[in-house]
Amino acid sequence: MDLSRLQFATTTLYHYLFVPLTLGLAPYVALLETLHWRTGKDSYRRLARFFGSLLVINFAMGIVTGIVQEFQFGMNWSVFSRFVGDVFGAPLAMEGLLAFFLESTFLGLWLFGRDRLPRGVHVACIWIFTLGTWLSAYFIIVANSWMQHPVGYAMDPLTGYPVLNDIGAVLFQPFALWAYAHTVLGGLVAASVFVFAVAAYHLKRRQHVPEMRWAWRTAIAMGLIAAMGQTIVGDVLGVVVTDVQPMKIAAGEALWETEGPCASLGIVAIIDQEARENTWELSVPCLLSIVATNSVDGVVVGANELQAQYEERFGPGDYTPNVWIAFYAFRLMMGFGLIGAAWMLVAWWRTRKGRLPEGRVFWAISIWIVFTPWLGNMFGWIFTENARQPWVVYDMLLTRDAVSQISPTFLFISLPVFFLLYGAFAIVEFLLLKRYVIKGPPTDDEPMAGEPAQPRPAQVA
Repeated sequence: MDLSRLQFATTTLYHYLFVPLTLGLAPYVALLETLHWRTGKDSYRRLARFFGSLLVINFAMGIVTGIVQEFQFGMNWSVFSRFVGDVFGAPLAMEGLLAFFLESTFLGLWLFGRDRLPRGVHVACIWIFTLGTWLSAYFIIVANSWMQHPVGYAMDPLTGYPVLNDIGAVLFQPFALWAYAHTVLGGLVAASVFVFAVAAYHLKRRQHVPEMRWAWRTAIAMGLIAAMGQTIVGDVLGVVVTDVQPMKIAAGEALWETEGPCASLGIVAIIDQEARENTWELSVPCLLSIVATNSVDGVVVGANELQAQYEERFGPGDYTPNVWIAFYAFRLMMGFGLIGAAWMLVAWWRTRKGRLPEGRVFWAISIWIVFTPWLGNMFGWIFTENARQPWVVYDMLLTRDAVSQISPTFLFISLPVFFLLYGAFAIVEFLLLKRYVIKGPPTDDEPMAGEPAQPRPAQVA
């Protein structure tokens, strides 16, 4: 089971390296195309083609790595697939037939339709592609949210499997809506920091200054707005999770005993999982009650009390996730998520009067800060999935009961293959992005990534 979990975690986290940038960069490129259409300014067109090249590279890698996810369900998690199939079928079919259709079709029309389609139609294509990427993310989040909080089903008395009986409840449950908003805003933050870092690379060298100064400013604006929205949405999602997954909050806060009113939020803790206590912690009084319940008088149930409740409901067993991972993954998610936004605020202050700083340290930080939102997104998913354990479907199916009966030898062989294959994909993505970033905005006769080269006029001797 542990090897199957590690393999699935590896492929999923690798795939998610590409998802946030697509979610955030697609609307940014669509905005640039719209501005060029409405104003006719050449700078918008050059930026749209430049960042569009980076979007196409990233999207292609996301598609390649995402295909493996479908196979994982059948290979390593066949019991899980049979158990959730009647419920998962609807959102996954919507993702494949509707969202992916929009993505693939209209990205192709946008790429190959430049100078062939009417300008308004060409701009509409990139917006429809953006809609497709956001719908794709929505249906995937809906499926994952059902694993976190199952709703809209009835149990089949013959098979003992859940059967969908209310698609509206599955599609529009609060957990899914807030988790989706959290995911999209995370993508917008990632894309804004990416654009910010790319612009910093060229501004440091005083290359393409007019275009990159505009990209720099809009990235800061988009990033700060998205970060503020992320803070608000994260707060609401925390309250929702406290209500439907109290053990996840208890693990994420290393809260062993029930506290409240005025429950303290731990900043750092030395956790002893075997003794089910913290040997030392630094905490802020009352903050956990506010975060988890939106009230200083709120009571937050501890892991020990929840463990006793689960044993009473489901029988003997360990129903507490790895608290050390949950606690620190949650803090790393928030920390890395805030670093990029905080530095963009510093950068806005340093460049507020239109000047470009001279210091090497400033530009180095502005470039290398690009990795922080990806780390934040990675740790966010590690927290989300680890803190649901030992359940694969919350309160319904244990992870140990969902795994396929496959040979450990197969897993030992396939796991390093996945590591090498996905590592190669990541290297290819990095090298391609680096190449196009260094080149800068293309000239009129240069094709963007994925775009066919324009035929040159015949030479007459």
